[in-house]
Amino acid sequence: MSKFSAWSLFKNALSGNKNWDEQWPDSEPKKEYDVVIVGAGGHGLGAAYYLAKEHGITNVAVIDKGWLGGGNTGRNTTIIRSNYLYDESALLYDHAVDLWQDLSQELNYNVMYSNRGVLMLAHSVHDVQSFQRHVHANRLNGIDNRWVTPEECKEICPPLSLNPDARYPVMGGAFQARAGTARHDAVAWGYARAAAARGVDIIQNCPVTAIKRHPNGSVAGVETAKGLIKAKKVAVSAAGHSSVVMQTADVQLPLESFPLQALVSEPVKPIFPCVVMSNAVHAYISQSDKGELVIGSGTDQYTSYSQRGGLPLIEHTVAAICEIFPTFSRMRMLRKWGGIVDVTPDRSAILGKTPVDGLYVNCGWGTGGFKATPGAAHVFAHTIANDEPHKLNAPFNLDRFRTGRLIDEAAAAAVAH
Repeated sequence: MSKFSAWSLFKNALSGNKNWDEQWPDSEPKKEYDVVIVGAGGHGLGAAYYLAKEHGITNVAVIDKGWLGGGNTGRNTTIIRSNYLYDESALLYDHAVDLWQDLSQELNYNVMYSNRGVLMLAHSVHDVQSFQRHVHANRLNGIDNRWVTPEECKEICPPLSLNPDARYPVMGGAFQARAGTARHDAVAWGYARAAAARGVDIIQNCPVTAIKRHPNGSVAGVETAKGLIKAKKVAVSAAGHSSVVMQTADVQLPLESFPLQALVSEPVKPIFPCVVMSNAVHAYISQSDKGELVIGSGTDQYTSYSQRGGLPLIEHTVAAICEIFPTFSRMRMLRKWGGIVDVTPDRSAILGKTPVDGLYVNCGWGTGGFKATPGAAHVFAHTIANDEPHKLNAPFNLDRFRTGRLIDEAAAAAVAH
């Protein structure tokens, strides 16, 4: 932290005085940030780190209404992959996978990245055709992915049942060996430590109540529960709440928010060597480093800000997991939770500039936000620093919803995790 800590920034604002010039005594210099990032999750902290490291912009504040990494970054199921169908998605996610490989060394902090591979199961002729299309599309983009037979699926993941009479018989799968998992909270702390070491301020427990604008319409800063913070540029990366924050700057985002449920079992000895996903049942499973089985489902059917979700969907997911992996049927659930995911009409992210000068947004990842963390943060920092998008995030602009040039990964992403 620099000498301008959260207390030093706001000690005069606590009196209720909202005039910026009157908040600072003459003996103390006024502080205006070059960039304020709203949201201290993996994407926001990562963007701050890359702004400092690659663009030399260290006069940055990352602000969060809670604690760093306490939002969706701490509520996901850690899966990392890049086997998306469309060129735009595949290239952006593969950029993230490239960065994941050496992220622990980059940050000098163990994010516990594991190249255990992701196996996506096919249970029908349609699944087979769809995943084989994915494999070919990925290879054309230079992304590793291969089709495997049911016997090869069993070899990759021994607990898998190949019972031909099951509701969801295994007819093969697509396997991306370079994919895997990472420790979600370690990613947030790794970026936070590395960014703070380069001079970035991280201000926690400080809700942003409004984005302030100059009379000419450009960004002036952010109003918070503790006072005003001036900034030349503001970047919003607050999963589940971006549309609420952006609305204060009169920017409407095409987002809906859904609960996304997951659970972990009691810990057991290592038994599950990879990540397995099933589109037909909307379920996925892996094993954490602590031994817990991490199980998740698709988004709930109804929009909500609930962080617990509804019972029917998770019940269906667990029933399907027990059929595909009968050996887990007697495992006991340790805990269940829900995150809030923002979903766009084409199920792809919004990552770039907005109509407001100096205002940028990173949102709408749906269930794909965690796996994109280093790649999205890297290109977001480039966009903020240069006021122009990186070539990888240029297609993910807000304007595509006006022109109709969508990146429709709704079904192409298979189970969208």
